[in-house]
Amino acid sequence: MTLVELNSALARLIREGALKPAGRDVALGQLAGLEAVWVEVSPTVEVRTLAADLPYRYNLRAADALQLASALVWSGGRPRGRAFVTLDERLAEAARSSGFKVLSAS
Repeated sequence: MTLVELNSALARLIREGALKPAGRDVALGQLAGLEAVWVEVSPTVEVRTLAADLPYRYNLRAADALQLASALVWSGGRPRGRAFVTLDERLAEAARSSGFKVLSAS
């Protein structure tokens, strides 16, 4: 879902005039580098159950809750010090509150 989420965010930034298509291309190049090393977590029952609670705890949208839940499951429930990359400030704050080290995508 990360690929879909990031492209959605980039499209919104282009529509709002905050990003030019060339900037999108740079971001997609960075994404390709990250994609080569990240671990993809499937939406298992554990991920979905955890994600169902996260919008109440952190005011997240559904896709963001699934991303954070996937990261929490990937980390074995021990996110302290592990990296989390997002362009979304609300998701970044939820990840920080959960214990992740949030990295800038720039």
